Amino acid sequence: MVEAPVHVAADLHAHSTVSDGTDAPAELVEAAVRAGLEGLAITDHDSTAGWAEASAAAHRHGVVLIPGMELSTRVQFASVHVLAYLVDPDDEGLLAETERIRESRLTRAEKIVRRISADYDLTWDDVLAQTTDGATIGRPHIADALVARGHAATRSEAFAGILHWRSGYAQPHYAPDPLTGIRLIRAAGGVPVLAHPGTRGAEGVLTDDRLRRFADAGLFGLEVDHPENTEASKPRLRALAARYGLAVTGSSDYHGLGKANRIGEHTTPADVVARIVAEATGARPIVPAPAA
Repeated sequence: MVEAPVHVAADLHAHSTVSDGTDAPAELVEAAVRAGLEGLAITDHDSTAGWAEASAAAHRHGVVLIPGMELSTRVQFASVHVLAYLVDPDDEGLLAETERIRESRLTRAEKIVRRISADYDLTWDDVLAQTTDGATIGRPHIADALVARGHAATRSEAFAGILHWRSGYAQPHYAPDPLTGIRLIRAAGGVPVLAHPGTRGAEGVLTDDRLRRFADAGLFGLEVDHPENTEASKPRLRALAARYGLAVTGSSDYHGLGKANRIGEHTTPADVVARIVAEATGARPIVPAPAA
């Protein structure tokens, strides 16, 4: 069977309850339909567990789905995540690394909760109540538990207050460096794009030399059109993309009620989406058959 071509603009960064979004994978697809999107990527943190449910919903609703994940990586103390599109979900190297990251995230979250509980009424069960089975547990779930307990009004307020690193409750978690992440993604047949590289923190460690080395290792693109990139960073990122032959992508980083980001507020042009699909060898997009 000849695979149908993919030529749709898509929001290439969205999270479900498998990580820190508030929509189940099928609900994520339904949100995309309501927003009038033809294409969407599901990119939960360090997990492909939502792919099956999202794929079934994409078939039902006639949406092109790009299965992916957001791989946690780190430069020094700064989180620098890499979006991994169409990887082989059974690749042994990537599976081993994501399992290690998720285990470290879990241990980190438990330590943070123990620290917070010395000063606030908060338990680990409160955090678990904010998750679904198999979810990659992280700080957003702690934030939701703090909201449920009345210690913050919103997830954002919890991050700005109790969960801010200056509050003294922070703990690091294991993550590989981006160069390792890019190589793992390519080895798994996927296509790597640097997530929100113009956010405060990430912007400061992404030097020209680092980006050159990332490009040499197989980086496909930079997520420039993202609601949390600073406006000042975008001209530099576009210039670097042109210099190193990298694509420019756009995404919402939608988390449902977990963030103010609106699904589809930024999208990636159809020709760039088609290039991602063409380069991938690990998995294929979900392309519903045209209506008879």
